[in-house]
Amino acid sequence: MHRRHFLKSLALAPAAGLVGFPCWLTTEAFAQQQGGMPQPSPFAPSEGANSPIGAGKGIYPGRVTWVRDANAASWDGATGHWWEDAYTDQKTVNRMTSRVLQSLTGRKNDKQAWDALFRNFNETRKLGRSGYRAGEKIAIKINCNQDRSPEWGTSPPAGRPGGPPRKPLNGLPSPHAVLALVTQLINVAGVPGEDITLYEVANGRNIGQPIFGRIRANSARDFQAVKFLVNDDYKMGGRIMPTADKANPIQFSKVGVPVAYLPEQVTGAKYMINMALLRPHGMAGVTLIGKNHFGSTYFPDNGGWTPSPLHAYVRRASPMGSYNALVDLMGHRHLGAKTMLYMLDGLYSAEHNEGNVYRFASFADDWASSLLASQDPIALDSVGLDLLSGEPRATQVQGNADNYLHEAALAGKAPSGTVYAPDKSGAPLSSLGVHEHWNNAKGRKYSRNLGRKEGIELIVPA
Repeated sequence: MHRRHFLKSLALAPAAGLVGFPCWLTTEAFAQQQGGMPQPSPFAPSEGANSPIGAGKGIYPGRVTWVRDANAASWDGATGHWWEDAYTDQKTVNRMTSRVLQSLTGRKNDKQAWDALFRNFNETRKLGRSGYRAGEKIAIKINCNQDRSPEWGTSPPAGRPGGPPRKPLNGLPSPHAVLALVTQLINVAGVPGEDITLYEVANGRNIGQPIFGRIRANSARDFQAVKFLVNDDYKMGGRIMPTADKANPIQFSKVGVPVAYLPEQVTGAKYMINMALLRPHGMAGVTLIGKNHFGSTYFPDNGGWTPSPLHAYVRRASPMGSYNALVDLMGHRHLGAKTMLYMLDGLYSAEHNEGNVYRFASFADDWASSLLASQDPIALDSVGLDLLSGEPRATQVQGNADNYLHEAALAGKAPSGTVYAPDKSGAPLSSLGVHEHWNNAKGRKYSRNLGRKEGIELIVPA
């Protein structure tokens, strides 16, 4: 359903019915509909082009790689589903994954690329110079916000089972992109399947059959051993449920935000891969790397496995230079601090967090057909924001969508004056990465592309 029509129907709904409505409608968007909050203006950077702030991260600091291949996505928008093999080409996605990894690390093959990523992670964190070792756990966070029904791509019945079905929601992770990543880890990086956990633990969300079944379709022992961590609301089988680790809290850096916890399966992992979606968001402006961890948090006295207590602290309507909870998530020692690779799945980007996939006017009315990767979460989200804000149909990219990027890039001396210290040690964060905006939507050049020694470097391999 189009956002405008959905908001109209929401305004007519009884108050008692608001409980099951999507989070972005029950906060900022609902307030706007009721006249209590003005609609934010379309996003415009608060600073000039090529004005980097923060410190670049990675083997090549601030490097982001972007591969777009129109052969990956061929859905006609009407027949079947975009995630079916007929409309997403696995071989093309595999090649795209290989290209982003090699370009990111500057290595000649995938095995060397993975070894470089693991070694760089360990060296940077003073954990030795080794690569991956069997038994070291890897948690992969994917964004399954729209996966809320036993039938993948369909929103849950109104009032839960028994009610009439709502319109489809198909802004989901690409099963082909997830499989390409898992296959790389098992067959190239040498990670045993039992050491890999895919997860999304927000209430009412699942990791649906197109992802689960595609991985399990490989009869090899390692693919059968991959774990799927969810709040198993739909009892689909083959998944495990999270247990909150009370020994490792997230202590948000603003008075009044309650303490949150993470799954033991996440805190017990040595490495993390953050595989987010490239898409706008009706409350935060964008949902990229930073917001992906809204599907990681547990608030024991405020709703359980939910990000709801954080909604007021990530809004696109908040002023520049204000506290943003995403910085605490991105800097926590069991989230951003253990992330070895960041990826954006943009094969079929959705119009917003409650919307359906759409073609990009900026790509000649074609699907985004993109994968992006970086070791620097701020650089990657900066590129993702520039891509989305340059797309005329991405109308939900509004307000101060880059406030969290300024706060995170300058976390050691944040514009808001916040002392970001989310770990129980109380140690303050330093810069989480480098932020800037490109020169323009046509040139797509960042500072390092222009020969400077600071800022972002965007690599688009041929």
